[in-house]
Amino acid sequence: MGDVLAGFHAAWEFASDSVLIRYERGIRTPKLFQALGERRVPLQALAGVTLSPGRRGTVVLRAEPRAGADPLMDAADGQLKEGCDPYRLVLPADRAALAEHCADALRSRITDTGPADRHLVAAPEAPLQFKAYDAKASFDGSAVRFRWSWTGASSAKWKAGDQSFPVDALGGVEWRSSEAVEGHLRLLPRDPGTAAPAQPDQDPATVVFGLGYGPVHESLPFAAAVLAAVRESAPATPAAAAAGRRDPADIAERIRHLGELHEAGLVTDEEFSAKKAELLAEL
Repeated sequence: MGDVLAGFHAAWEFASDSVLIRYERGIRTPKLFQALGERRVPLQALAGVTLSPGRRGTVVLRAEPRAGADPLMDAADGQLKEGCDPYRLVLPADRAALAEHCADALRSRITDTGPADRHLVAAPEAPLQFKAYDAKASFDGSAVRFRWSWTGASSAKWKAGDQSFPVDALGGVEWRSSEAVEGHLRLLPRDPGTAAPAQPDQDPATVVFGLGYGPVHESLPFAAAVLAAVRESAPATPAAAAAGRRDPADIAERIRHLGELHEAGLVTDEEFSAKKAELLAEL
């Protein structure tokens, strides 16, 4: 495609198989965007695209990620405020025509809209750390560590001692935004017991944060990185292995659709050849 859309707080650069989102830095840019820096989103990670009127003479272009395709959005679990949505680009209304052109081009390239069987968008890279109210949390890519604060941690956590959780012993992450009354990051075991989890302030597998502690731009990328590592380390099941192999009929249909885009001039010869080879490699 080759188009670039520059909006408020971000610019989207369109390629044949992905969108590179570069976030601005500045006092008015949401801190989450500044922390993310830039993200390359493969088109296969998208389920749809919308363009709608915004406020005060703006339009809003939004890409809808497929469920399970982006560890950041999986960890956020719908808790991000509209202004912190990394898939939302606000533009001046006079760029509506260009935005519509880009939206149409994106829609024509989206083929899969159902849940993804793996993460397709890269997670923030380790090492990562942030300061919660009752601990300092760190992640080096292989293990999560909680070091309790003597001013904030409960007696239950002090008695349990500082904690270390290997990724391969974890089954998931529960993140609750620090913009709520009480936020927390809970590490879920791969083999959970039958007992209900303890309250966050009593659970040695949970760090608690609130206003000024564990802000979204620090704790959410941390949670996303841990979640991505957990998913990657999960043992493959026969069903997952079968799901990883593409149906030849599906591949043939996608190549047919790609051929139509090529004939219509929406995909170049080089893009057609590269994408066709990529699809054939999935068989």
